[in-house]
Amino acid sequence: MAAPALTMACQAYDRMQPLRDGTVRIAGVELNFLDLPVEETFFRMLSFAEFDIAELSLSSYVLTLGRDAPFVAVPVFPSRAFRHSGVYVREDSPLTDLAELAGTTVGVPEYQITAAVWIRGILAEHHGVPVASVRYRTGGLDTAGRVEKMRLDLPPDVDVEPVGAGETLSDLLLGGALDAVYSARNPGPFNRPDRGGLRRLLPDPVAAEREYHARTGIFPIMHTLVIRRNVYQQHRWLARELVKACATAKQLALAGIGETAALPYALPWLWAEVERTRLALGEDWWPYGLEPNRTTLSTFLRYSHEQGLATRRYEPEELFAPESLAEVVV
Repeated sequence: MAAPALTMACQAYDRMQPLRDGTVRIAGVELNFLDLPVEETFFRMLSFAEFDIAELSLSSYVLTLGRDAPFVAVPVFPSRAFRHSGVYVREDSPLTDLAELAGTTVGVPEYQITAAVWIRGILAEHHGVPVASVRYRTGGLDTAGRVEKMRLDLPPDVDVEPVGAGETLSDLLLGGALDAVYSARNPGPFNRPDRGGLRRLLPDPVAAEREYHARTGIFPIMHTLVIRRNVYQQHRWLARELVKACATAKQLALAGIGETAALPYALPWLWAEVERTRLALGEDWWPYGLEPNRTTLSTFLRYSHEQGLATRRYEPEELFAPESLAEVVV
């Protein structure tokens, strides 16, 4: 029987590049790897379920479970990021501490995006900023017209409204209509040499993120890999083979990033950051699988439910294909 030809949409991160270039193969699969921007992958997968395998926002995936559940995830996490660094304010803003965000008006590209769920959850749990104490305005960061990809049914005390037609979050922040922006990407003006009149709210977000990890053990998960449900039902073996291939690809990436004889990336002190990361997060600082990520996943699922997104509080096991969780003992 011929191997199924499957299409996988995922950004070509270093931990996914071996799948893209064929160095690592998913056993039993002829893979067509599409390297797409994450926003495009999410939109096409959530709107049209175009791909057999895809990277997907963890938040969006959790929301699909309470609806028609068109996808099944495996415990592979292509994207993770600490998000204390994702809160932006004007250069002249009086805000200097996360606790001061209560009572403010904040822009966010979409209420349900994973980065925003993490930021709101961390603010509520660790900085005394209840979710409902902030007014949220949604829209494109630098391009007008972005709308929520998922239909939301939020509690009445959560104030979420779209910005006006033609407006962007960056312009509204600079103009004073917003006090801050929560974003996974830098606002466009911030990328200029002079930072475009913006700054991160925290003067040393890396220190805050390191302290957060030391205290909680959490390295926030942003994206997971999903299989379209009809493909999974036809090829139940695929879930485990996908995890195995991704784990091999990730180990190649982690081994290569620490190379010192000839730097693999154009960053002169990358080796020093690799050493600091290894000391802080351990040898496998980007873990896949359920158990190494149980606390992180449980925390996110609690936040999603508390923020009016998930219809109930899911358990981590409910997210993933059971075949992808089973351990083989010989």
